[in-house]
Amino acid sequence: MDFAKQCNTIFNQATEAYHVTDCIDAPVANPYSEGSIEHTLFAKNMVDAIQWHMEDIIRDPAIDPVEALELKRRIDRSNQVRTDMVEEIDTFFRDKYAGITPQPDATINTESPAWAIDRLSILALKIYHMKAETERTDADAAHKARCAAKLDVLLEQRTDLSQAIDTLLEDIEAGRKYMKVYRQMKMYNDPATNPVLYASKTEK
Repeated sequence: MDFAKQCNTIFNQATEAYHVTDCIDAPVANPYSEGSIEHTLFAKNMVDAIQWHMEDIIRDPAIDPVEALELKRRIDRSNQVRTDMVEEIDTFFRDKYAGITPQPDATINTESPAWAIDRLSILALKIYHMKAETERTDADAAHKARCAAKLDVLLEQRTDLSQAIDTLLEDIEAGRKYMKVYRQMKMYNDPATNPVLYASKTEK
């Protein structure tokens, strides 16, 4: 099984597509058919790429406080979208393996396939940006050498994580592992569970 290889290809494609404009507000066309897993993977990495750069922007010491607050709330919304997309990917796998009967001694993994794939998407961005650091013309040799060493580690991590994802999917398909889709409960986004939000509502 080489699902991780497919993910890496699509994540790299999306990362490159974002950096054509390198703008958090620029629209990027998704080349895959809507409703397909490929479309979701491309969109997932695009959300991650945009959020990566929003995190860079908000750390600017000279950022206007009003702009920073607006950006922070946009990052919060982006985090919710990211979580929803991870659950969408897990639902894809749950449906795909719905007919598999787990073996009597089957075990559950510490994380679902989609959360591992989420880390693979972030790795694509780390690798892209670390490689860019090794190619900076305004950086000294020591900086480039440090970044090259870090890049080697990231590439090894991608290889290991890719293998782990494929092994997990093979184990689920063979009934050696089983999976569940846990809906994430973002309490700070919910007016019913965030004490600051429901307290302010009561005061009014």
